[in-house]
Amino acid sequence: MVSALAAIVYYLLLIYFFVMWARFVLDLVRNFNQRWRPTGALLVGAEFVFVVTDPPIRAVRRVLPPLRMGVVALDFGWTIVMLVVIILMSVMRAIQAFA
Repeated sequence: MVSALAAIVYYLLLIYFFVMWARFVLDLVRNFNQRWRPTGALLVGAEFVFVVTDPPIRAVRRVLPPLRMGVVALDFGWTIVMLVVIILMSVMRAIQAFA
């Protein structure tokens, strides 16, 4: 029972892992071409990605705001959320192995 639940949580985290990478790519494209706006099906996909990933990233940004270094700001929100997802995936795999 615990192993099955850990497997379900693991696969949900895996999906979220890929959604976080989609967020990374969308942010990268927006940074290189600020006039770019998604259209059609890509707009729907981008909206889904931002709706799903914004709450945890914003929560991290409230606790750890972007670090200003002159004209550049280092934002650790995405990195910390991704690190937590990876750690949770490892924990779920360990639970599956020992259950």
